[in-house]
Amino acid sequence: MNEKIVIIGGGPGGYVAAIRLGQLGFKTILIEQERIGGVCLNKGCIPTKALYKSAEVLNTTKKLESYGIDFTGETVLNVEKTQSRKNQIVDTLVSGIEQLLHASSVEIIYGNAEMIDNYSLTVNGEVISFDNLIIATGSSSFIPPIKGVENKGVITSTELLNFEKVPETLVIVGGGVIGMEFAGIFTSFGTKVTVLEALPTILPAMDGELVKRMKPILKKKGIEVMTSVMVNEITSENGLLKVKMTGKQGEIEVAGENVLISTGRKANVLGLGLEHTDIILERKGIKVDEHFMTNVNGVYAIGDVNGIWQLAHAASAQGEYVAELIAGEDKGIGKFIPGCVFMFPEMASVGYTEEQLKEQGVSYKVSKSLFGGNAKAMTMGEGEGIIKVISDEDYKILGVHIIGPHASDLIHEGLLACEKGMTVDDLKTVIHAHPTLSENFYESVMGLKGEAIHMIQLRR
Repeated sequence: MNEKIVIIGGGPGGYVAAIRLGQLGFKTILIEQERIGGVCLNKGCIPTKALYKSAEVLNTTKKLESYGIDFTGETVLNVEKTQSRKNQIVDTLVSGIEQLLHASSVEIIYGNAEMIDNYSLTVNGEVISFDNLIIATGSSSFIPPIKGVENKGVITSTELLNFEKVPETLVIVGGGVIGMEFAGIFTSFGTKVTVLEALPTILPAMDGELVKRMKPILKKKGIEVMTSVMVNEITSENGLLKVKMTGKQGEIEVAGENVLISTGRKANVLGLGLEHTDIILERKGIKVDEHFMTNVNGVYAIGDVNGIWQLAHAASAQGEYVAELIAGEDKGIGKFIPGCVFMFPEMASVGYTEEQLKEQGVSYKVSKSLFGGNAKAMTMGEGEGIIKVISDEDYKILGVHIIGPHASDLIHEGLLACEKGMTVDDLKTVIHAHPTLSENFYESVMGLKGEAIHMIQLRR
């Protein structure tokens, strides 16, 4: 295998592609400008989930009495220890990936890669030519042109992850996944959080019914959500940031110690030298075909930089798929991508939502099983939420949507059902352990045919 393969970007797309190419016997060069693991591992998914766990434990201590435990002391978040734990987790995982790359004989070059032409680039003053290139440079926070966004205290998720003190008040501009996860975390830490969203609803990619069920939960936790508002200006007065916006009620103003901008992400292409190539760049990112190849033969773009799915697991799947394509193997790639929102409770979704099916004019059936009727959820003290399953008229599973305990883990049985085109009958003889949360998925599936045992039928 004499092909020379270069990968730009060592995030979840790039490093996975590099390791898989190593397994397939290819000599690969991986170029990374900062740290192996990319945004997800170093500044996104993983550090956020470390903070999420601290918040989850803190939430549990607030309701110890409900578990029959008396506690007379006071539970306080130690920011220094919380940050130390978060950083240790990240460092351990980065080290592990570096070892995997080394074991796969991947050469790592740290520096900024810039394209010279379609089949060569420069890094650290060295010119490298290649037969195949995988661009996996990821994305970064999109900062909208809001007047005053440069004020001190207006931050992105990167700065908020490294907080040194818990802010008393936090205004979050953007009610997507990133904004809502931080809302849940910092509310648990004791911050008064206000979320501002320009669209009519938060979490627009999630099933509408689940979002409606989440709204009163957020209100009960003290999170104020304002939708259909357009932020016009951020000013700084007396140590507070004031966010001025226009909404249904006219001009509105809210104040916070910090303002988090979480209005989406943009593809990282600046400084990549694409202008020296024939590669086509679109508004959402680098243009690719169904095989994630650009219009230049042998040059691929995977993950956030192509703008198809801005999810780490999508990038990894694309990286593995492209690596195998380069090796002459087309094993295919999954059609269904699960999405998870780490809030309290968690949300997860895969497949079609009711809104999407209505828009497409597809007839469908719905069944919902409440966690309040699940024995394991009740013993956990987490009976809030539902598992909602959608099928077509022939009972083939089209979508699964969950709000409740461990939704991010439970969604994968739904993913398997959607990906493999399974029907209610396919799942009927699959025995689920008792007592488990997974039984709720089974009950909801069986409810599509009116055969659920442990719930009053909610299907329609």
